[in-house]
Amino acid sequence: MRLTLYTDFSLRVLIYLGAKEQNELSTIQEISDQYQISKNHLTKVVHELGKMGLIETVRGRGGGIRMKLKPEEINVGELVRKTEDDFYLVECFSSDGNQCILSPVCRLKGALQEALVAYFAVLDKYSIADFIVNKDELAALLFGKPL
Repeated sequence: MRLTLYTDFSLRVLIYLGAKEQNELSTIQEISDQYQISKNHLTKVVHELGKMGLIETVRGRGGGIRMKLKPEEINVGELVRKTEDDFYLVECFSSDGNQCILSPVCRLKGALQEALVAYFAVLDKYSIADFIVNKDELAALLFGKPL
């Protein structure tokens, strides 16, 4: 299974903001520059994260974005479910356009479904807080702060 760039960028934005001091603002440009990814893509990601209630935006001069929820309140499995379009690991997972002739008797689908459930069971154990416990190391890489 592979996550989309959209989900990858969503996780990276939340890790970036979570590594900042509480209530410290960041800009999309700053995050884009640090990760060397498209500002346009990040703008869409930030907009959606805001709509989900995970981050907040402060408008005006000196504005920016910051975490709205505490990192421990953001479940990774839930975030992935919200940011991915589908979880069709194989054609037969989709009710639309399933052309596989094996579908009525296939046992592979069940095994893959079981694997998908296990995948989310693991992700559901984690929050963004679990990925920022090494704040000093993250700050050194992201913000140039000494360890």
